This record gives sequence, C-alpha cells and structure tokens, in this order.
Amino acid sequence: MSHQEKLTYYIAQFVDELARSGITDVVISPGSRSTPLALTFAEHSSIKHWVNLDERSAAFFALGMAKEQNRPVALVCTSGTATANYYPAIIEAYYSRVPLVVLTADRPHELRDVGAPQAIDQIKMYGDYVKWFHEMALPEKHESMLNYARSMASRAAATAYEGNPGPVQLNFPLREPLVPDFHLPDIWESPTKDVYFPHVSGIRTLDERQLDRVLTQLADRKQGLLVCGPQMDTGLRESIARLAKTWNIPILADPLSQIRTGPHSKELVIESYDSILKSSKVRSSLKPDFIIRFGAMPVSKPYRFFMEENPDILHIVVEAYEGYREPTLTNTHYIYSDPAQFCIQSADYSAGMEMDPDWTDKWKKLNQMVRRKWAEGEELTEGHAVSILNQVIKDQHLLFVGNSMPIRDVDTFFTAIDRDCVIAGNRGANGIDGTISSAAGAAAHGRKVTLLLGDLTFFHDLNGLHAVKQYGIDLTVIVINNNGGGIFSFLPQAKESSDHFEVLFGTPLDLDFQHAVTMYGGHYERITSLEHLKSSLNQAYNNGGLKVLEVQTNREENAEWHRKQWNEIEAYALEISGEN
Repeated sequence: MSHQEKLTYYIAQFVDELARSGITDVVISPGSRSTPLALTFAEHSSIKHWVNLDERSAAFFALGMAKEQNRPVALVCTSGTATANYYPAIIEAYYSRVPLVVLTADRPHELRDVGAPQAIDQIKMYGDYVKWFHEMALPEKHESMLNYARSMASRAAATAYEGNPGPVQLNFPLREPLVPDFHLPDIWESPTKDVYFPHVSGIRTLDERQLDRVLTQLADRKQGLLVCGPQMDTGLRESIARLAKTWNIPILADPLSQIRTGPHSKELVIESYDSILKSSKVRSSLKPDFIIRFGAMPVSKPYRFFMEENPDILHIVVEAYEGYREPTLTNTHYIYSDPAQFCIQSADYSAGMEMDPDWTDKWKKLNQMVRRKWAEGEELTEGHAVSILNQVIKDQHLLFVGNSMPIRDVDTFFTAIDRDCVIAGNRGANGIDGTISSAAGAAAHGRKVTLLLGDLTFFHDLNGLHAVKQYGIDLTVIVINNNGGGIFSFLPQAKESSDHFEVLFGTPLDLDFQHAVTMYGGHYERITSLEHLKSSLNQAYNNGGLKVLEVQTNREENAEWHRKQWNEIEAYALEISGEN
C-alpha cells in the first residue's frame, strides 16, 4: 500500500469526523506541510473553507467567527513560525472561552531537532492556553488507525465546546509526498452512522437544599445588586430580568453582557454605573449588602474600585462550570450552576427577598440622571459618536468593540435599547491585536457587523482587511482617530512622564488611512459632524462591502471634556445620594 493511499484515507477520515461533530468552517493559512489537511478540507462538501494568508489574522478571523456562530471553528497552518503566529488568538480564545480546533502541520519525527528547515518544537507549544493537546500518529490505513483518526477528531470538537469552551491543538507529523488522491474509493466512509464519540451534556443546577442555603444568606440583606459582566449568552436576558423584577433589585450591566440590548425589560438595568461610580464619595454612599455577579469581571475600573473598597460585603459569583474570575481577590462565594437556571430558581424560591425600594429607586434616579447628561451636546466627540451608533444600530446587528478607549466609551455612552443586537469584543486578554480580523470573522456568515475601534488598533491589524476584500464581507468600521493611544491621557503616565509621554505612550501615527482603505477596495469617509455620522451609518447599513468612517478627535481635549462631565455627574450623584 502506498504512502499516498495511507495519507488520503487517514486525513479524510479525520476531516469527515470533524464535519459529523459539527464543524462547518475551517480557516486555512496556506503552506506546504499542511497540504493534506488543506486539500482534504477543501474537498469535503460539508465544510466551508476560508483562506487567510496571514496566520495571526487567520486565527483572529476564526475566533470572531466562532464567537458569532457559537460553535467550534477549525484552523489549519503549516509548520514552523506559522504556528507561532496563532498564539495571540489562542490566548484570547482561552481567556474569553471561545472554541477553536487548531490543527498544526509538522515535520515527521526524523526531521525534528536536526536542523531541517521550517521545523520548530511544536509539542504542547501553546502550553496551558489550550484545553487539550494531542500529537497525532503518522498516517496509516489499518482499520484501527482510521478509527483512531475519527476518535481524535470527535474528541477535539467536543473538548473545544464542552464545559467552558476554548481552543484545542492537534499536531500532525506528515511525511512527503503530501498530495492526497481523491480518486480512491470510499475515502469518506465511516464505520458508524453516528458521531464517533456522541456527547450529551446536561445543565448544572442547584438542588433545593443548596438553593435554600444560598438564599438564606441573603434573607436579611435588602440593599443588593445583580452584576452582569462580559458574556455572550443572550438567553440570560429574560431570566435575569425576571429575577430583578421579583426582587426589585438593580442590574449593573456591562456593555458586553448582552443585557443592555434586546426585547426584555430594562426597568432595572443600570447601564450608567461606570459614570456613577467614578467618584469615591459616591461609591461610599452606595455600599451594598451583597453582590451576585454573572459573567466575567466588568470592563469598568470604577466598579473594580467599588469592589476593592467593600471587601466585607457578601460577594457571590455564578459560573456555568468552573473558574475563578475575580481579580479583586475579595472573599468570594462561587456557585457552579447554569446562570439562567440559577436566576429562574432564585425567582421561584425567593419569597421575602424584595430589596429596600429606596435603595433601588436611588440607583434608578442616578441612572436616569446620567442618561440625560450624556444626551446633551451636539459636538462630534468620541463619546457622542457612540451615542449616534446607539441610536442607529439595527435589529440583529453585531457591534464589535476594540479595546482601550472605545470599549470604555461604549460602557459610558451606549445606553439600553430594545433592539435585539449583540455587543462583542476581545476582552479575554484585552489586547488590541487582531480586532479587524475578529470583526471580519463575525461578519463572514452575513451578519451585519459594525466595528468601533481606535487608530492604533486599526493600524495594528490592517492585514485583517484583506479577508474583507477577498470574501466581499459586509463590514462597517468606525475609526476614532485621536492620533495615538488616547487611553493613556487618562492615566498617571500623562502627568508623571510628561518628558517622554508622546514617544512612549501617546505614540502618534500621523497616517492617512484613506490610502489603506482604498488599497483594500473599501469606501472611506472622514466624518465632520454628528449628523454626518448618522447619515453615513444609515447609508453604510443599506449598502454592502467595506465602509470605513473616520472620526478625528484630539486626545487632550477629549480627556479634559470627559473629566468635566464626570465632575458634573459627581455633583448630581452626591445630591441624589444625600451626601451634599
């Protein structure tokens, strides 16, 4: 039996089992050693292949797609440093709990550690950032080896998705010749009609005794808060709104919590809590009796201060499976249960749990006050650009937000709306790398996506625009260009490192992005007013392709404007809180 025949059946069985296990998309970075995998994926009728030349961009493209589709996406690359370029996206996927099946081609064992070209140590190269690593056996056609190939594929897809989702890596040592023969008979034939390793996972819930023990701790506490941090499950909306109504308890809703958008009741959603908690005096006047948090730690730094200043309160974190996501290191009670089910159970078994109405009314008044404040003004500021986006974004759209200042402006200015859209971002490792690629991946299946990001983040991933051009992806991009790292103007470095601030932190680019947008076949507009932004967004949503809308601002003026608004909010908040 020839090597080519062994290779063909072995790889075909593996790829076919991935398809049976629910993999519908693969992102391929071209290369020689990965030829068997790339060609076999391209040949399979049930898996759509996407080609992305830049491995770093490819991995973030797959991550964005997996996040939007809520299912694993496969990645394929050749050996050597190509595999290393996947690393940033794999780290992000691990921390943000996004399922990826990473398939790295490798030199066979005899060509390792002997100076062969394009051969590096790929064994467990992603360390603890993958849920599972496996070095595949060399291709064979024995029945046991074909079953082995299927079992590893099935296990990889299931492991990536089960529990807290995340990336897995399978490393493929492959000998030449590398081209499969797709004329061979029955290369896709499976020994079973079902998935090789069928997986059934139940929802974790508390029994009545466990629930009673939790709620008993809360019985005499009448000034509580529900907090929802970054998470992608829109199914949590209705259940957390129901619990909030039953208890008459405020919900502090992070912009990535999916609680600020959708058809559920927003009566108790406090989306302006970041602005409210900016002042230490206001924070001290709003000390709660307890906090129950769902999702990851919120974006808001004032909320983190709020937690650190109140280490003695009862703090509960609900996780669907496992994990210890509490960076303030406060004494925390963990509940491992499906968050939506926990809310439903708590609402059903919580007679007498209603909060003090004055406590809840105070939060509602503060929230309404801040909403009115941010509605003022007609200038084209970074914050009001988000307010316009908040007004015009439509049902079923996805807003992908870059890190640094854009996510914080969305936290501040994107108020609760009834339109059923999703807000997403790469908040696992909070980096600026791969943001365009992630948004493009989220838009690849036809969903309308708006990307909001800063000029440094845009520059950092310009290669991501190639996939947008290549596949005709509909993507609207708003670039907030303050010519550098705007977030550093709010940090101590701006005052304490004044002699070196611009070079080390401000990092002005002085680039005309119109040329890059033109190179990638996109439409570019420089926005001059809020009305201009509104009309351009509406026009972009009615047309297809790549649209880049650039909003130019001044870093120093923006920081000063924000501080002025926060000072005014502090005065109003202290008055409402009775502290003046």
